[in-house]
Amino acid sequence: MATETVTSPLPGKIVSVKITPGQTVKEGDLLLTIEAMKMENEIVAPVAGTITTVAVAPEATVQIGDTLVAIEEG
Repeated sequence: MATETVTSPLPGKIVSVKITPGQTVKEGDLLLTIEAMKMENEIVAPVAGTITTVAVAPEATVQIGDTLVAIEEG
């Protein structure tokens, strides 16, 4: 099985995390929200699968390219 790593597309602060390890998601499901420049940006699942890693928590600061979530496809 392939693992899809979801990385931050922008620098900002994690506002909320909507998933937990072991949870099954569909493509397009909301994973988390990042606030950048006073705007909230929703990060959605690029593939369907099972969450294997959640690398961030609310209030964490992230930069472009930081790992947010890992999803095992399938």
